Amino acid sequence: MTETIRLASGAEARATNDAGAGAVVCLNGGQSAEATGTWSATLEWLVRTLAPLEQRLRFVEVRYRIKSWRRLDLCLEDARAAIEAAGARRVLLLGFSMGGAVSVSAAGDERVTAVLGLAPWLPDRLDVSPLRGKRLDVIHGSLDRGLPGIPGVSPALSRRGFDRARAAGATGSYTLLRGGLHGVAVRRPGGHVVPLPRARGWAGLVRAQLEAFAGSG
Repeated sequence: MTETIRLASGAEARATNDAGAGAVVCLNGGQSAEATGTWSATLEWLVRTLAPLEQRLRFVEVRYRIKSWRRLDLCLEDARAAIEAAGARRVLLLGFSMGGAVSVSAAGDERVTAVLGLAPWLPDRLDVSPLRGKRLDVIHGSLDRGLPGIPGVSPALSRRGFDRARAAGATGSYTLLRGGLHGVAVRRPGGHVVPLPRARGWAGLVRAQLEAFAGSG
């Protein structure tokens, strides 16, 4: 069962399952323009696919008030409000694209034990110190690129961010998914979510990380 909840920051979230072994807070990507937040097709498809298989975990998908890396401060407030609303002692932050930077910034919360970045945007200026003593796992599509008019994140950028996090005291892993694009699914006009090529490969890798998180408690 999925319910929509209002976060203390004013953003919205969708919660699926009860928090048993922990919660997974799902944080969307963004853009340059300061646009109203939307639900992530990538995260929605993963939650629909994996939540029935991982019923020990509560999944909380966040819809930012403003989805822009120019207002990362607001996205961070929304993430922190979602951690609070998740109602779990242990939280994994699942960040897609810009959500990777939001997740890293929110990782200092004592309830957060791990961050899982999917094609995460980890710019060189991003402070990775909140990950000290935590776990960072990255999954990135090998074909991901930023092209004119098409969002994307270079695997080389997330690799540099991962290496900086390791140097700052984080543990974790970096996985390059052969044939993977930027994201797992897209939303067609009308709202239908359609998986991209290699979606099942993404789902398998994400599920393995979720099982490790659930079992580590």
